[in-house]
Amino acid sequence: MIYIAVGDRVRGLVAVGDQLRPDAAVAIQKLRSMGLEPVIASGDNERAVAAVAAKLGISKYFGRVEPEKKAEIVKKLREEGGVLFVGDGVNDAPALATADVGIAVSSGTEVAKESGDVVIIRGDLSKVVEFIQLSRRVVSNARFNLLWAFIYNIILIPIAAGLFYPIHLRPELAGLAMALSSISVTGNALRLKRA
Repeated sequence: MIYIAVGDRVRGLVAVGDQLRPDAAVAIQKLRSMGLEPVIASGDNERAVAAVAAKLGISKYFGRVEPEKKAEIVKKLREEGGVLFVGDGVNDAPALATADVGIAVSSGTEVAKESGDVVIIRGDLSKVVEFIQLSRRVVSNARFNLLWAFIYNIILIPIAAGLFYPIHLRPELAGLAMALSSISVTGNALRLKRA
């Protein structure tokens, strides 16, 4: 609130506040659909944070939070599960560094970008959703590749070692089989570029 005074008398009040980002509601909805629970930790006053949380349908929020307190909140939330923290200011740097994954907004301060693990461009919150989706695909792909390589080696190493004689692989065929294993794993990983 800004008070307008003439002489020693208040003549008016002006309420000033940040506009809710147009992409915020959609991003929060998508995060929820991914099974994630959004939480707000802000240095703004409690009433302003509560109003934003209500507009976005967020039930857990913290207002008037100092930078060190944000880091404490992140530590406490980490006890319940992994924490991804998105921030853009100097006051977000400790929380960005404390989170499992800190995402800094490129339009933010340099210290926030240095403290984060990832920097999203243009401050577009939909990029946070895209980052999480890509991360999940990468982990899924890596698990599939490990499983495939494990099964492949369990089957072919004993055959190559001659444990199932007369079934055996000549050294050049064993080498070719291992090369094909690497090619199939690499090919599967490259599918992420097309997705």
